[in-house]
Amino acid sequence: MRKSWLMCVLLGTLAWGQAAPSAPAPAAPGRVPASAMASPQAAAPDTAASVPEDAAVITIVGVCPEQSANGKATQAAGTPAADCKTVITKAQFETLANNLAPNITPQQKKQLAGLLPKWIAMSDQATKKGLDKTPQFEDKVKIAKMQILSQMVQQDISKEAADIPQEEIEKYYKEHADTFEQFNVNRMFVPRTKQPPVETKEVEQKDKNLSEEAKKAKEAEDKANSDKAEQAMTKLAESLRARAAAGEDFVKLQKEAFEAAGMNIESPTVNLPSVRRGGLSTGHAAVFDLKPGEVSQVINDAGGHYIYKLNSNTEIPLDQAEREIRGKLQNDRTRELNDKMNNSFKVETNDAYFGPGVGAAGPPRGPRPMPMPGRPAGGPGQAQTPPPAQPPAAQPN
Repeated sequence: MRKSWLMCVLLGTLAWGQAAPSAPAPAAPGRVPASAMASPQAAAPDTAASVPEDAAVITIVGVCPEQSANGKATQAAGTPAADCKTVITKAQFETLANNLAPNITPQQKKQLAGLLPKWIAMSDQATKKGLDKTPQFEDKVKIAKMQILSQMVQQDISKEAADIPQEEIEKYYKEHADTFEQFNVNRMFVPRTKQPPVETKEVEQKDKNLSEEAKKAKEAEDKANSDKAEQAMTKLAESLRARAAAGEDFVKLQKEAFEAAGMNIESPTVNLPSVRRGGLSTGHAAVFDLKPGEVSQVINDAGGHYIYKLNSNTEIPLDQAEREIRGKLQNDRTRELNDKMNNSFKVETNDAYFGPGVGAAGPPRGPRPMPMPGRPAGGPGQAQTPPPAQPPAAQPN
């Protein structure tokens, strides 16, 4: 007896990723894509809801229908293949599509409708040839079943991890109140040294013709000049810090710092309007302990000298922080549930057969979810970690 077409489709989803349409090739430089020149057309109205549940949505002529659940054939035996047809109703198709992907889009339904008849016809030919009675088929069914069940347990873990009570979110918000402080600060950057002068070709050629002894002397002189310039910039940073503490404008002072370093920047950016505690590197975190209006000491690191002024700090309300907290807790719970599952078993392999190194990367994390057409792999319900509110401090261009 042939397998039901539903099982054939479920097994066929293992190759669905190969059926996804490839991305269009990029247009040649200077050429406008044909799609961009086409006149815009209104989207076709969605009439799917008006189709009755028992209405046929796919009819495959030439493939006899499967036997019913009670074993009675739905079409007389011996019917010529040309007179056979398999009918799939809207209710059957909707059930299958939603089981494959709960949030399936209309476009993906169209792709499934294009693949489904071919799968049914090819599986019908395979069963007629007895391929479903071979040992290879049985083993592949076992593997496919394990893959599908593994994917389903991952989906179940994601669903369980996403079920976070509101009181747990409120508790996290209270216990990590400092995490949701937002600071408005001014930051001044003083380069560690001055920009070296641009050497002309004549000077470069002259340096190449120097003797070894003269080259060493020039290198020593250049190092001495560099150290002197670095000391001058350090002294300048302290001077600018004192002037900033006295109330001078940060933008004006920042221009002076760049000019002293040989950097021509007309409108330097000094204000960081919404910095979180995780938005600055550890060495710069002292700025968050300042009071509004206070100016920090000069903070030195490999990039240069930094001076901060705290303008104000506010607290992000719970309704704005809830999404971030939910994502954080969901990630933590997903990791805990996966670790619990992966630590529930232990694997021993025969090194004489496989060789050393099997499983050296750690416990398996389940199969890669089967991608839907037009949707990146990664599995449903996978939480995204929110990006930091502010990138770490870095030397401005």
